[in-house]
Amino acid sequence: MDVAQWLQDLGLPDYAVLFREQAIDADVLPSLTDANFEKLGLPLGHRKKLLTAIATLEASPSSTASIRRPSHAERRQLTLMFVDLVGSTSLSARLDPEDMRETLTAYQNAVAGEIARFDGHLAKFMGDGVLAYFGWPHAHEDEAERAVTAGLAIVEAVDRLRSPDGRPLAARVGIATGLVVVGDLLGTGAAQEEAVVGDTPNLAARLQAVAGSGEVVVAEQTRRLIGGLFEVEDLGPCELRGFGEPINAWRIVRTGPAESRFEALHTAGLSPLVGREQELELLLERWHLAKSGEGQAMFLAGEAGIGKSRLIEALRERIADEPHTRISHRASPYHANTVLWPFIDQLERAAAFERDDTPPMRLSKLVSLLAQGTDDLTEAVPLIAALLGIPMDGRYPPLDLSPQTQKRKTLEVLLAQLEGLARRRPVLSVLEDAHWFDPTSIELLGLILERAQRLQVLVIITFRLEMTPRWPSFPHVTALTLNRLARRTAAALVEQTSGGRRLPPAVVDEIVAKTEGVPIFIEELTKSVLESGMLRNTPEGLAPVASRGVLAIPASLQDSLMARLDHLASAKDLVQVGAAIGREFTYELLDAVAAREPADLDQALARLVKSELVFQRGTPPEAVYAFKHALVQDVAYASMLKSRRSELHGRIAAVLEARFADLVARQPELLAHHLTAAGLADRAIDFWLRAGQLAAGRSANREAISHMTTALEMLGNRPSTDEQLRRELEVQIALGPPLTATRGFGAPEVETAHARAEHLARRYGHRRHLARALRGLCYVHHVRGHILRTSELCNELVDLAKQGDDLVMQADAHNALAFNLFHQGEHRSAREHLEISSTKILHAGDPADALSRGVNIHVFGRAYTAHVDWHLGFADTALGAAQDAIDLAHRRVHPFSSAVALAYAAMLHQFRREPTEVRARADAARSICTDHGFSYYHAWAAIMNGWAVAEEGDVEDAIARVRVGVRDLRATGAELRLPHYLGILADLYLRAQRLEDATVTLAEARAVAERNAEHWADASLHLLEGDLALAIGDQAEAERCLRRAMESAQAQNARTLLLRGSTRLARLLAECARRAEAYDELAKVYGSFTEGFETVDSREARAVLDGI
Repeated sequence: MDVAQWLQDLGLPDYAVLFREQAIDADVLPSLTDANFEKLGLPLGHRKKLLTAIATLEASPSSTASIRRPSHAERRQLTLMFVDLVGSTSLSARLDPEDMRETLTAYQNAVAGEIARFDGHLAKFMGDGVLAYFGWPHAHEDEAERAVTAGLAIVEAVDRLRSPDGRPLAARVGIATGLVVVGDLLGTGAAQEEAVVGDTPNLAARLQAVAGSGEVVVAEQTRRLIGGLFEVEDLGPCELRGFGEPINAWRIVRTGPAESRFEALHTAGLSPLVGREQELELLLERWHLAKSGEGQAMFLAGEAGIGKSRLIEALRERIADEPHTRISHRASPYHANTVLWPFIDQLERAAAFERDDTPPMRLSKLVSLLAQGTDDLTEAVPLIAALLGIPMDGRYPPLDLSPQTQKRKTLEVLLAQLEGLARRRPVLSVLEDAHWFDPTSIELLGLILERAQRLQVLVIITFRLEMTPRWPSFPHVTALTLNRLARRTAAALVEQTSGGRRLPPAVVDEIVAKTEGVPIFIEELTKSVLESGMLRNTPEGLAPVASRGVLAIPASLQDSLMARLDHLASAKDLVQVGAAIGREFTYELLDAVAAREPADLDQALARLVKSELVFQRGTPPEAVYAFKHALVQDVAYASMLKSRRSELHGRIAAVLEARFADLVARQPELLAHHLTAAGLADRAIDFWLRAGQLAAGRSANREAISHMTTALEMLGNRPSTDEQLRRELEVQIALGPPLTATRGFGAPEVETAHARAEHLARRYGHRRHLARALRGLCYVHHVRGHILRTSELCNELVDLAKQGDDLVMQADAHNALAFNLFHQGEHRSAREHLEISSTKILHAGDPADALSRGVNIHVFGRAYTAHVDWHLGFADTALGAAQDAIDLAHRRVHPFSSAVALAYAAMLHQFRREPTEVRARADAARSICTDHGFSYYHAWAAIMNGWAVAEEGDVEDAIARVRVGVRDLRATGAELRLPHYLGILADLYLRAQRLEDATVTLAEARAVAERNAEHWADASLHLLEGDLALAIGDQAEAERCLRRAMESAQAQNARTLLLRGSTRLARLLAECARRAEAYDELAKVYGSFTEGFETVDSREARAVLDGI
């Protein structure tokens, strides 16, 4: 479009040179505001004419191609306004057509002018109806407020119009906010028009029908977004044609009375101040100085939503009971070039002007207000009345001053008002959003700062980081920049915002990650989650629903985030490409996908970096870019139509495969993600599996589970062909180990994965996968304590392994059989199979990737060997085996294997009654388990830690720790070794003289052992029964229990437990004067040992023998 010709057609050709000098072309026209034209020096009449023409131009179908629009249709949150001329049918019936035409033109120009004044977009005229968008093609952070303010201005502007027969005109307005698709052009030629798709346009149109003459009615979402900025009247549920359910509606009465936008937008109450305690103390310190007569000023800077207004509100709360005067000035983006607007607004609010006040009423209110700060009203009233546009009506002499003198004296009066108030009592003067102050207000602020140090006043000026204060430096001025909240503080704010309802940790983590320490983001996203239905109430608190999806961007943040993107103009498409790539993107990948000319790409990226929407590391072509806010990436991505997203992801996937093979090899999930988003599910599944296997190999088990679960979900959406089922088998086999590591061996989902893998492996005759599935099921049933079922599976596994020459498979099978034999109390047989397993794994070369459901086979074998050897009476050999397991795991840098080795070593030391070593090994195991989410071994190590605490003297604390460990162990579905753990707990109860608890717990341990056929701990439980009998003074029963313990140990070849039982029996017999019998029995057992002479058991045996 030729801008010069356009100006010529408007009768404003003299501005052609100015527009050319200021680089104002057709692309820039839609973004110009009244303030821009005022800054260029255009008079009011010409400004209005240009704004109306721009609005009309944008609405004209023939010119849509000439005005800058987003290059693609977009998904956006819009606030839509529908304006209707009241009584237009009767008007057209009584007016000549030509007169009606002129009346409609005047009406449309009035509406278009107000829409343009508040930077709305006039979409189209529909006879006497007008449709406008707020939020497209350029968004602002306050679109709902702009729309409502424009709506009120429209009804006032139309009310001033008269028809040719002298009757007043009236309009009614409906406003609604919601998600739409906007930007498509429908039709051709003169019939072409912009399309907006969604419920919101229909809702706005129906709401205007609800509105009365001269009224503005808004829908619920708009009402929520404007908070207390306006006074409203609840119209209740309204039946609207085309909507199945009644729709809540509100009538806008007038602008609200709140002192600040922050107060108006938080009418529902404030969250407690979190993470700003030091800043608040600094403000209070400055306030106390100001009260003493040492005036102070604070520059409070920070990005939007960082908490500047909340901090000021906290200060107000703290000093609420102190005598002081509060003055609040607020700026507005609509009045950034209106002279002294923040001070005009403050004076009108302080004077309590009402919309229906007559000029004399306003003048009287103004006089009363000014009298609070000065006794000399002769000059003050005329000056301030002139500033506010209030006529004198002869009550005060008219001003006869030059413009410059009038300005100077007006500023002096405003300063004098502050001084007068401060003489009476301390003043807290807050001037918010100085980045929107007009130049004269900025000048006045400089005078206030200079004068403040001699007054009882604290001046707080807030502004965003893009503003650089240009006032002189003063010693009484303190600058404070608010930073983002730390992760822990952000999590605390989530908890506070949720009103005491405890959100799931994963949801809190996601909120904290997405909001990155910006308080308003944290609060709004938390509220959105609570209202979204993605959480459900449970007896334990809130929990996610089965498929809660991703966190959606709250409606309250949509406009402000979108506004940041719209400011980028031609670089916005590049942001959307980057958003599709991910939170971070490289120059090389962006260059390949965006396919722009190098100079154009570099220029656009420079603009992105300058806008601070993205950060840059390095220099092109090695540069890496990252979105400053995750939510900015989200809104850029969400703004694209699904079809465009899919197309972009397809291009990204193609580029990754063709040009970034090394990256794909390291991060196959990256390609999998883009293939999935592009709808290329068949290929995506393979890369999700590859990503899962790679993550599992690094012990990144949570990530592995996520990747492979995604693959299974995608497979579930495809036909069940043999090919797809074979692919599922691969995924289920790979999924078992990371599930085992994180959920525990006995967890239901672990069994589900292995059972499904077993079914598919049998169906397709896949021997190796069948062995792995059977091994997984062995673990499941073994850890659940199903010893007999495990025996059946182990025997089948050994038979299957014999059918081939896979030494690793054979080693694993013999391990499985040995583990089960150990828990049955068959220690010699278990040792034989462990030896076979060790021999086979060593003959296989002891490969590092020889894993059994996530644990290195050799590590697991040596860890079990340590327990078996200790029972067989080889306590020192057992220590060597345990250390072998630890060393093997550490050499392989395999966290799960290390956790297993350390947990088994901790229990070995507990067998040996060595608390210091138990604590060291248990704590090391717990640390690894905490870092990697190994729940089963974390519980195991917690129980060992509890036992060590008891040995150190704190039995009650030990009881609590062991009980928690047992509870957490059972939560994984495990019962294996539960008789031993319950035996430990019973022993602690016995030490604490809680005999009843000890009796009950010991009975439970025996019951579990019998139910599960797990007998390796039988001897230990009989020993405890003997201790309990002695505690109640029944020596005969104690002897019977000790002999049962010895019989059980002898039957199991558990020589160390036999020695322990013999020692206790000998001590008892000696006390009963049966010294010879005691000595003979103990000496025989002790003499059979060939090592372990420095263990606690050996030393106790020698001490008893020496004492006899």
